[in-house]
Amino acid sequence: MPFLGQDWRSPGWSWIKTEDGWKRIEFYGDELGDNSNNGIDLEELCDKNKENLFAGDVCKVAAKKRKKDFYNKNTKSQFVYQEKWIYVQKESTRERHGYCTLGEAFNRLDFSSAIQDIQRFNYVAKLLQLIAKSQLPSLSGAAQKNYFNILEKIVRKVLEDQHNPRLIKDLLQDLSSTLCALTRSMGKSVLVGNINIWVFRLETILNWQQQLNNLQIPKQLSNGVTLRDLPLDMQNNILYKFSDACDIINLGQTTPTLHMLSEDRHLWKKLCQFHFAEKQFCRHLILSERGHVDWKLMYFTLQKYYPKREQYGDTLHFCRHCSILFWKDRHLALFEDSGHPCTANDPDTCLMPVSPQHFIDLFKF
Repeated sequence: MPFLGQDWRSPGWSWIKTEDGWKRIEFYGDELGDNSNNGIDLEELCDKNKENLFAGDVCKVAAKKRKKDFYNKNTKSQFVYQEKWIYVQKESTRERHGYCTLGEAFNRLDFSSAIQDIQRFNYVAKLLQLIAKSQLPSLSGAAQKNYFNILEKIVRKVLEDQHNPRLIKDLLQDLSSTLCALTRSMGKSVLVGNINIWVFRLETILNWQQQLNNLQIPKQLSNGVTLRDLPLDMQNNILYKFSDACDIINLGQTTPTLHMLSEDRHLWKKLCQFHFAEKQFCRHLILSERGHVDWKLMYFTLQKYYPKREQYGDTLHFCRHCSILFWKDRHLALFEDSGHPCTANDPDTCLMPVSPQHFIDLFKF
């Protein structure tokens, strides 16, 4: 007998026992559940007309369509299942047919909740930036809609808490450049959807850019200890914790003392050693007038030729044993929970962090 169900390795559906037997649970969102009692319930009309089997099937389909349309009209998020893990399938097998695309993974993994986590925010923003540069035409219509919904939440969050505005400005700049290039010829656009929709999205992006450019961070009024009140060694140690050159330069513009510390040769040497290899130093060695290595100028020269080292507080993880991509819950990790239904004897040895570029490479077939 051929196997016609789901993959036997998957966790299966969620079921609930009712008076009429076991029924599968279907998740339509919290907002839909709160408003499901408003208006006429088509499923109740179907139950009253059980004698006509064909009419019952029509009512059942109409009821599902009504719920889906209600969800799409009254919520910003796309009508998709939000999960903490997905099975990355690149080819068909005897147990499972089809494959997982970049758009499907972007839809099903819960990126909307990830942007609320300060340790995952930079990771999601970098992933959106890489998709905007090269993978935007490969997304389906649903994935593109979900992409802009998440982007809107990110912009609103930055405007509210004034955190990471420079990162989102770079993201919007790359996205607007890509859209201008793709929509320049209206009849040759490779984007999914009507050209007017993309023109409206481009106008929205320009509006977001204007709002971020007009963003003014209020000065913090505090009677306590400030950064300039700290001892010189502590201020120097704070600068050595930074991995971004722009943050060091911006902090050096606040006080004359921090400006002196931010120009330290050893500070920029550590930064170059953190991001680049020693072989790369020899190819682009820059000396000052005194014969010393100008590490600050070397850093900005090297970043033109080589990618900088990426550093994130939390990332997606990939299980090589199960071929599952998932968010690892830090709270469940204390109880030795791998974050997905792993069947390996030692799940920790099968896990590997996934960078934003590696996430995109997983779906290049």
